[in-house]
Amino acid sequence: MDKEKLIELLKECGAIQFGKFVLTSGAISNYYIDIKKASTNPKILKKIAEAMVEYTEGYDVLAGMELGAVPLVVALSLETGIPYVIVRKEKREHGTSKQIEGNDVEDKKVLIVEDVTTSGGSVVKTINILRRNKALVDEVIVVVDRESSTEEKLQNLDCSFIPLLSVSDILKKID
Repeated sequence: MDKEKLIELLKECGAIQFGKFVLTSGAISNYYIDIKKASTNPKILKKIAEAMVEYTEGYDVLAGMELGAVPLVVALSLETGIPYVIVRKEKREHGTSKQIEGNDVEDKKVLIVEDVTTSGGSVVKTINILRRNKALVDEVIVVVDRESSTEEKLQNLDCSFIPLLSVSDILKKID
C-alpha cells in the first residue's frame, strides 16, 4: 500500500485529530494519531497488516505490547501465519504471573509491531522484556512514527526501525 492511501484511510476514520493532547510520553501535542480508530475498523486493519507483511520474512514470532499493538499483531499474524505474543506492560501478579502471553520466545527471532511511536519508551520496554526472555529482537515496525527520537534509541539497542508513515508524511498531506 502506498503512503497516500494509508494517510487517506487514517483521515477517513478520524484517526488524525487536532486539538491539545497529552501523549503517553508526557509531551503535549496539537495533534493526535489515534491508530485505535483505524485498528478497530476491519477494512483499515487489514490494509495496515497487508502493508506490514513484506517486513515479516524470516521471523518466527510477532510481538505487540498491550493495548494498541494487539489488534495489529493479531491481524499481521492472520495475514502471515506467523504466531504472535502479547507483551504486558507489567508482569501479572496472579495466575501464571506471565509478562508475555503466548508461546515461548526463547531463541526465536521476534518482530515487534507497534501502533504509534513518540519517544520510543514503550518499544524500548518491549525490546527489553523480550530480550530478558531470550528472544532475538532486531527490528520494530510501526504504523506511525512521530519522529521524536525513537529511531535513535533503537539504533542504540541494535534494532532496525520501520515506520509505515512518519508524522511529517501525514502533516504534509493534511495542509
